[in-house]
Amino acid sequence: MATGNFETVEQFMARALHDPVRGYYARNIRSIGARGDFTTAPQRSEAPAKAIATWLVRSLHETKTRHVIEIGPGLGTLTAQVIRSLPFAVRLRSRFHLVESSPRLAEHQKALFGKRVSHHSSILEAMQSCSGEAVIFSNELVDAFPARIFKKTPEAWQEVALDNSMKEILLPPAELPPSSIFSIDFKQGQTVEVHDAYRIWLESWLPYWKRGQILTIDYGDTAEQLYHQRPQGTLRAYLLHQRLHGSAVFENAGLQDITADVNFTDLATWASPWLASSPTTSFADFIRDFADPSEAPFIEAAAHFRVLFQKPRR
Repeated sequence: MATGNFETVEQFMARALHDPVRGYYARNIRSIGARGDFTTAPQRSEAPAKAIATWLVRSLHETKTRHVIEIGPGLGTLTAQVIRSLPFAVRLRSRFHLVESSPRLAEHQKALFGKRVSHHSSILEAMQSCSGEAVIFSNELVDAFPARIFKKTPEAWQEVALDNSMKEILLPPAELPPSSIFSIDFKQGQTVEVHDAYRIWLESWLPYWKRGQILTIDYGDTAEQLYHQRPQGTLRAYLLHQRLHGSAVFENAGLQDITADVNFTDLATWASPWLASSPTTSFADFIRDFADPSEAPFIEAAAHFRVLFQKPRR
């Protein structure tokens, strides 16, 4: 049980990943890629960009909008590939917006794209710029948010925290965040993650979005499938392409990436007051439907990724 000073795992992740000076995303943008700590999908193939571009063309036509927002562009690799994959006429009449909260990455994106795109530090700023009408997409955004960690004990679900020596402790039972994961009958000892910070962020801007469509790509699954044969949960860290688990996740704060799989059932439920969600599809099917089915090796490597399509209810 918790005694003395502590911080929740969510607080630790927020500090380790997003501190403006010592956080992982502020220290070194070269941490992504073959020579860094991990490699993202667009760095292995242009199939995701081609599929997203095809989806954009269809969505812009269906919604009669001209603004495109990418949230969390990172190094801008995917952005450049998507723009290059669009038909010239679509590129000409569309206005691109990049939303980036990391000052270091924002500087990199501005140097790469200049005035060809609009740069924003928040999604609310981007919403204001396009009067709430835009087609929105993101790739590996949700997993970049800190997650709350809970463990099922004989007493109740209890949140995991870290003491002064960075050892895991359990906080007393308290009100749980809204999540579909707590309705599943897990065995005692099961550990789960809830991206509650993403829920709060989502609720802060969705009321201002008036028209368009949303595409969300990330690794994860539905609540029912997410923890199949994973009693220890999905929290992990990456350092120089090495996957770390357990106590190693809490070492080297600011020097390694920390992440957890995404509960897509939660994403649909949290947005339900504003958005209608289609059933999630595999990333492989998304590539087959919108890009080139011959990308078989890449598709199978990305089998753990899911895709969520959403539209406004109004």
